[in-house]
Amino acid sequence: MRIVYYSLVGNVRRFLAKTGLPAQPIGDYDVDEPFVIVTNTLGFGEVPEPVARFLVRNGRNLVGVASSGNRNWGENFGKAADIIAKEYDVPILLKFELSGTDDDVRIFTERMREIDETYRTE
Repeated sequence: MRIVYYSLVGNVRRFLAKTGLPAQPIGDYDVDEPFVIVTNTLGFGEVPEPVARFLVRNGRNLVGVASSGNRNWGENFGKAADIIAKEYDVPILLKFELSGTDDDVRIFTERMREIDETYRTE
């Protein structure tokens, strides 16, 4: 399963490095296969603009989302995942704080394996 990400300050990139899963930063390209996006959350629970633009172009193939955040933001913790999941009707795989814990890495890796198996059999 393809993983694309956006990391403003490096937390998402560090999290994905800990998973050992291949991942590629979002960019000006098309994704013509199912993919999962991992992003940070900005301000009061906003989707970063580069992520929003990328999804306008590629959202038809989005199958899941995960987001980082900071629990200090309360209800807005990882809210980018909520917004993306609702707009594109995909599951939230995980919300993690900063660059994630070992448990977050384990959970995300397991959920990626499950979603990969789902799309491999279809």
